[in-house]
Amino acid sequence: MIFDTHAHYDDRAFDEDRDALLNALHSEGNVDKIVNIGASMRGCADTVKLSGAYDFIYGAVGVHPEDIENTNEAFMSQLAAWTEDSKIVAIGEIGLDYHYEEPKPALQKKWFARQMQLARELSLPIVVHSRDAAKDTIDLMRTEHAGDIGGVIHCYSYTKESAAAFLDMGFFFGIGGVLTFKNGRKLKETVEYLPLESIVVETDCPYLAPVPFRGRRNQSDYISYVLDVLAELKGISREDAERITYENAHRLYRIPM
Repeated sequence: MIFDTHAHYDDRAFDEDRDALLNALHSEGNVDKIVNIGASMRGCADTVKLSGAYDFIYGAVGVHPEDIENTNEAFMSQLAAWTEDSKIVAIGEIGLDYHYEEPKPALQKKWFARQMQLARELSLPIVVHSRDAAKDTIDLMRTEHAGDIGGVIHCYSYTKESAAAFLDMGFFFGIGGVLTFKNGRKLKETVEYLPLESIVVETDCPYLAPVPFRGRRNQSDYISYVLDVLAELKGISREDAERITYENAHRLYRIPM
């Protein structure tokens, strides 16, 4: 069974057919569980609603680094309040993104650190977004003793060397559609290096659809194509790739099997 560990079904790309799509994905037996990830306060509120509306959907709440310019302590209090719902299983998507000049790195670091502290207070894992910011992400996570918090590096895109640092902290690695891309050699090398027990699969839908759907809207059952490549790279059966990543996802989010 497929466990999509990182999706954004609150995205407007699903406004026209969200309910029909989600019910079909689950009822057809292709997708067993989904964690919908909040990235803004609006997205978090919608995530809480989604997790309440569907038995198979769980949620994470957090403020993405691209959305932290207006963040304040009232936001942190609201995030904490949302986690009183048992279907909210993580703090995320949080982290650092230096792809654009704004928000400034200092502000991103402030709220990444604060949200890690919140996760520690709430005994929840974190979902980490990191783009063009490997060193600062690793350094700040070490400073905040993120290994004691636990979580996943979403949409992993760095080198094997950086992967070793995250492994030392006991983090999982979210692997998605990029693994199927012809230009995804760096990720393939990293996946070959990673222990299977540290890998979970994700879509980041509606983004990053795998081949043969690249460039189209992504959805959770497309993870099947990611699992095909994962099994080939690790020299295991397709069934074992699905089973192991499914079990890993439950361990990551501390959801009973």
